Amino acid sequence: MGHVERQHALLSASGAGRWLACPPSAKLEEQFPDTESEAAAEGTLAHELAEMKVRNYFFTKEFGKRKLNNAVKKLQEGKLWQDEMQGYTDEYLDYIKNTALSLKSAPSVRIEQRVYFKEYTFADPDDAVEGSGIADCILLYEDTVHVIDFKYGKGVPVSAENNPQLMLYALGAYQTYRMLYPISKVKLTIVQPRLDSISEWECASEDILKFGEYVKERAALAVKGGGDFAPGLDTCRFCRAKAQCAARAKENVRLAFFTDKHPPLLSNEEVGEYLKKGEDVAKWLEDLRAYALNECLAGKEVPGWKAVEGRGSREWTDMDRAFDVLMKGGIAPKEMLWERKPLTLAQVEKLVGKTDFQKAVGEYVIKKPGKPTLAKESDKRSAITNKVTAADAFRTEE
Repeated sequence: MGHVERQHALLSASGAGRWLACPPSAKLEEQFPDTESEAAAEGTLAHELAEMKVRNYFFTKEFGKRKLNNAVKKLQEGKLWQDEMQGYTDEYLDYIKNTALSLKSAPSVRIEQRVYFKEYTFADPDDAVEGSGIADCILLYEDTVHVIDFKYGKGVPVSAENNPQLMLYALGAYQTYRMLYPISKVKLTIVQPRLDSISEWECASEDILKFGEYVKERAALAVKGGGDFAPGLDTCRFCRAKAQCAARAKENVRLAFFTDKHPPLLSNEEVGEYLKKGEDVAKWLEDLRAYALNECLAGKEVPGWKAVEGRGSREWTDMDRAFDVLMKGGIAPKEMLWERKPLTLAQVEKLVGKTDFQKAVGEYVIKKPGKPTLAKESDKRSAITNKVTAADAFRTEE
């Protein structure tokens, strides 16, 4: 499987959104270990399952149902396994199947394909990792190269439109297959099932080549550690240097404390601007606190701060025995010690599986509108206005 072999290059496709916007961050990150979070490890596990299913569908003779079942059983032994992964990876497979079945003729399929864009990132031609990336799925049909990416995260919706990671994959795929296929169109898709999101975007192959020239310009700066820092919420989100980055600290202090005007009241325009500019301030302080705590726990000094034990909690050493003592002593009857309540809808769906849940009891489920929340203007959801006021919406929810 390609997932266990994934390595992070200096100018990786997965980090392209960062080093294209902030070129010096690539070299800055090299000073920090590339650790994997539990969420990332969980995503890797889900990716392995998804890959198996797609391989089994398109290459049954090569992969086979028995091999698939044995491989899945092995994954289920892992501590990060969750039964809901089955339903979410099925959604990814369904998208690929439906796309393939909608075509006039069967597409050429590449799964976990390493693609190369070395000439754009000035990578060593002999390096197997630098200047390359692994695309989850590539479909080649008619005049189109279609890159499909599976994202298991549920924190932030990811758009396929002008997505740097997928555009680099498409650039590499175009370079590899242009002699075999008359490619004039590029389609990018991100399937993010835990957020019920499928994002699609199309462009001409010329647009991808123009993007390649832009990559060249930015990569030339990044490989030397040059260019200007560009701290921001999206740029810094997964940067390994985010806690100690001086440029980010300077920018967030400026945003938090500096203003050239002091009017009695802010206008709506100013409110919108402050919200936009100050988005990363809270996240930066959170990252800074986490870094300082780790330093203190490691025995290093952070002047003015120290690590202390947080608020503790109590738990039973033997709950059944304790309850038995309470009941036998007549202190509390059983009915007072136990509370019976149904699982939540989400817990039942997780227990049963998304597909079986929908088939069995989907007709008994309705989706209520969510509480009003503030979002950027670029958000795909429709705006709500005073026709339904925030107060009315909260009252309906209650």
